[in-house]
Amino acid sequence: MYIKTNKKKHLRFLAVLLAVVLLFGGCNVKAKENDIIILYTNDVHCAIDDNIGYAGLTAYKHRCEEGTPYVTLVDCGDALQGDVLGTVSNGEYPAELMDRAGYDFAVLGNHEFEYGMEQLDRLMEISGAQYLGCNIRYTGNDDPAFLSRLLPYKLESYGNVKVAFIGVSTPESIVKSVPAYFRDESGSYVYDFCGGSGEELYGCVQKNVDACLRDGADYVLVLAHLGIDEASSPFTSRELIANTRGIDVVLDGHSHSEIPYDIVKNADGENVLLSSTGTELCNIGRLTITANGNIHTGLIGAYQETDSEMAGYIEGMKEKFEAELTKSVAVSEVALTTVSDSGMRLIRNRETNLGDFCADAYRAVSGADIALVNGGGIRADISAGEITYEDILGVHPYGNSLCVAKATGQEILDALEMASRSCLPNSDDGENAVGENGGFLQVSGLKYCIDTSVVSTVETDEQGNFLSCGANRRVKDVMVLEKDGSYTKLVPDRVYTVASHNYLIKEGGDGLNMFMDNELTVDEGMIDYEILMTYLTDGLNGTVGDEYALPQKRIEIK
Repeated sequence: MYIKTNKKKHLRFLAVLLAVVLLFGGCNVKAKENDIIILYTNDVHCAIDDNIGYAGLTAYKHRCEEGTPYVTLVDCGDALQGDVLGTVSNGEYPAELMDRAGYDFAVLGNHEFEYGMEQLDRLMEISGAQYLGCNIRYTGNDDPAFLSRLLPYKLESYGNVKVAFIGVSTPESIVKSVPAYFRDESGSYVYDFCGGSGEELYGCVQKNVDACLRDGADYVLVLAHLGIDEASSPFTSRELIANTRGIDVVLDGHSHSEIPYDIVKNADGENVLLSSTGTELCNIGRLTITANGNIHTGLIGAYQETDSEMAGYIEGMKEKFEAELTKSVAVSEVALTTVSDSGMRLIRNRETNLGDFCADAYRAVSGADIALVNGGGIRADISAGEITYEDILGVHPYGNSLCVAKATGQEILDALEMASRSCLPNSDDGENAVGENGGFLQVSGLKYCIDTSVVSTVETDEQGNFLSCGANRRVKDVMVLEKDGSYTKLVPDRVYTVASHNYLIKEGGDGLNMFMDNELTVDEGMIDYEILMTYLTDGLNGTVGDEYALPQKRIEIK
């Protein structure tokens, strides 16, 4: 938070007392009649009544409007995806709440694209907000409808003061969403976000800043979905500020960071204010431009007041949502199961038809060469007959996100060996005859044999993470499914694309740490249950057929 005494001249810190009031008791900070109040949110991710919730946000907005007519509500991306409520409505329920809350401006976060471009157009219309994005470009033949709703910037007049709002979406959107949605039918990318380099992004934003100043803007605010994570470099908000001039404030999202205020030097060495609210409406951001030109920000947390009309609307929406959960969304002609006919759990030690289905979903949705899904993450069966959202959520309840890594054949071999280290021979002697391992991998795009006569030579550290494996391996005859439907031998030094989720790929879950430092082509995109839903509806046209009646003999155990 800082105070600006003269436009683009002198900056100094505001009293610490105000920072405390804004952060912990923002509802008591009365707006003066001509103050300009910008309320901001980011990374709400469908948290409609968690933390402060939309009812609290609406109440706080009304409180601000009691003091000044100049109140604007903005969102910095990732509002429409992230929970089942968004999934069952294709983002429409949270978009409706944005409209009722009265959002004026918004930017597209990477997850906004996960409903597809046609649905994105509808969601932008429903939300009622003017979406801003100066760095989104399309090179295809027929412009998608949503682009016609997008402006690079907008100047808003508050009395005789003009404030420019510029939208910036992260160039990481392509790898942190669904890459296929950014390609044309031939597989060529037709969207980009000025992400060829940091300089390209900075230059694009600078061009729009200059245009706003020429149009008479007294203040320039960037609504960004960039974040501050070092892994996002060179596309972080701090790097954007450091390489541009003329911006007064950046309100940020993407990294879920709580930043009441930060001061970052721009390319001319001038101070620029940076702020971000965290995630899931744990805070409301408040930016104030006073009548005498001072600027300060803060985060309002634990706000208790709620708007009764919005609260009632949310309750009605939740009732609709509960009803949606039990509706049929697809049908299965066969039972997809984690267990044997005798009821013994097999998903953690044997190939099952449900394991095949889940792995196929990851591979189909991602377009990867190979998919790996840990058996411990597949938690419930799907009975033959109608499939509901609740059924899908039961299979994948954890909310992990799709990741695709580039991996060598050797790393894949190590993963299979690690996952198969506790397998025991096939036996009818009961549960004790089978070694359970939550990290046992259900696979797609592969077939191989596990020779249980070979004693596992896998070595792990004290935490159970993979270290090494001896030359005599249990996993043998590993074959990769090629595009033409044939199988070829896996090549240890060849690079493949491997689809799974963040728990396995990025976090090394179940000790499978061999992919953690690899290059990602998809980084935390679609949520796990959304992957299954998309495969069901788009890949299988709503019907799981006889091809999944039995395990498809991808993993032989002898």
